[in-house]
Amino acid sequence: MTRFLSLLAPALILLLPVASAGAAAPEPAALFEAKTVADRDSTLTALEAAPTDPASAYAAGAGQFFTALEILAGGLHRHGFESPQSFILPLMRLPVPDNPNPEPLTYDGFRAILVAFRDRLEKSAATLGSVPADADIGMEVDLTRLGIDLNEDGQIAPDESAAAIMASLSRGGAPDPAGPALTFRFDRADGYWLQGYAEFLMAQADFWLAHDFRNAFDGSFHMLFPRAKLPLQDTLVPPDGGMSGGMLSSEWRIADFISLVHLVNWPVVEPERRQAARRHLMEMIRLSREDWKAIRAETDNDREWLPGPQQKGASPLTGLEVGEAQVQAWHAALDMAEDLLEGRILLPHFRFADKGINMKRFFDEPKPFDLVLSITGPAIAPYLESGKILTSEEFDQIQRQFGGAGFLTFALWFN
Repeated sequence: MTRFLSLLAPALILLLPVASAGAAAPEPAALFEAKTVADRDSTLTALEAAPTDPASAYAAGAGQFFTALEILAGGLHRHGFESPQSFILPLMRLPVPDNPNPEPLTYDGFRAILVAFRDRLEKSAATLGSVPADADIGMEVDLTRLGIDLNEDGQIAPDESAAAIMASLSRGGAPDPAGPALTFRFDRADGYWLQGYAEFLMAQADFWLAHDFRNAFDGSFHMLFPRAKLPLQDTLVPPDGGMSGGMLSSEWRIADFISLVHLVNWPVVEPERRQAARRHLMEMIRLSREDWKAIRAETDNDREWLPGPQQKGASPLTGLEVGEAQVQAWHAALDMAEDLLEGRILLPHFRFADKGINMKRFFDEPKPFDLVLSITGPAIAPYLESGKILTSEEFDQIQRQFGGAGFLTFALWFN
């Protein structure tokens, strides 16, 4: 299940139909069952106009989050995106359907898609943050009935449901009809969880947008958009656009991925965005703590999205149970991440035994980002300091608490 969790986000809550002027706000639960984009968007507009109602704000914030994903998916589909299904490009893992007639894509056009995606996430985080901490939220969501429009046809079809997206990301197939029920009751704690994921995705988008990555786009992005008229399409993409599969299709994409790695040598063009990326990660950590505070305070055990130790039983989503040792280890991991982002402890590098990387300065004092030279050492030299360096033993101690499922599985689920 680890593969779907990085973008588990496309798997939660959606939107609805509109009320006429002066009418009462629609029932927030209707958000999760819209079958057309028009109905969903009109209902979302009505929910956004009812800011004093915590349930409406909660649903609107969720709707804004998923329409952000839809902005990204629609933009990718418009230009014939072919997903690499890779953790290396976490923003690029949505299972976007094939587009037989893609539009041309430019570097500036791709940046515009990222900006629209990021700005919509910011709106979602602000709306979810307006929900009072003591709000009594309880919304039933069937993940087979909510979805986003992946192919821009105006419909939210069954194969675009959250359950179908999750199944595609985890197994490459359709949801198992004989599998566990995927209806959850989302409460106040889950609002912190979703808000935290909005901050996580904003951090990724802002990091990209902080840099001029035109060289990587022009030199390698035809592996993602093989028919969008990128500069090297006619030279490097197979004549059939890589649609025939087979070894040749695999080999040219591997070659272009190697090119991408070498082309990650990006000047800083918007330094405030790289600084913002760190703030988003810090806010994600704060929200995770708020999430677990709210989870620990729950006394029910009703179709939990993320159960606490007091809520017994395995999650139907992951098949995992959460124990007290894992929650304690997760809080230790949050403390460790915060210390790294604040520069209180330093990130180790294999080249330097007595110095480590100050990650606060990496974000707040941005210099050109060169991936290869960061790995080999020269590009991170400006951020090296003497001080307390994180050890592998400290991290291993945390990892051991998560057992066979592994730290990453729980981390992507816990957020």
